[in-house]
Amino acid sequence: MLVVIANDLPPAVRGRMKLWFVEPRPNVFVSGVKDSVGKAVVEYLYEHCPPESGLMVFRRLNDAPGYEIRGVGDTRRSIVEISGLQLVQEKCVDTTSSVKIN
Repeated sequence: MLVVIANDLPPAVRGRMKLWFVEPRPNVFVSGVKDSVGKAVVEYLYEHCPPESGLMVFRRLNDAPGYEIRGVGDTRRSIVEISGLQLVQEKCVDTTSSVKIN
């Protein structure tokens, strides 16, 4: 399985993605393509998308932990690795400085 989330894709790339993927929301693509096709699609994205596209790619692997997460450009989320496990870290907002307790 391959999931691609983008901030903004060039129109030509987005149109090509619709050949292999379902687009349940704008710039969110999901597909069950074979691993070899998925690898080719990911390489195509890296070659044809500028960093402003903000790609985050989730790809199924046969090795543990069973998936790989890769990001290109400003993805609005951070990818962190803890004990060999890749996770997507939400940006947290510090609200303690603006809260007053009486």
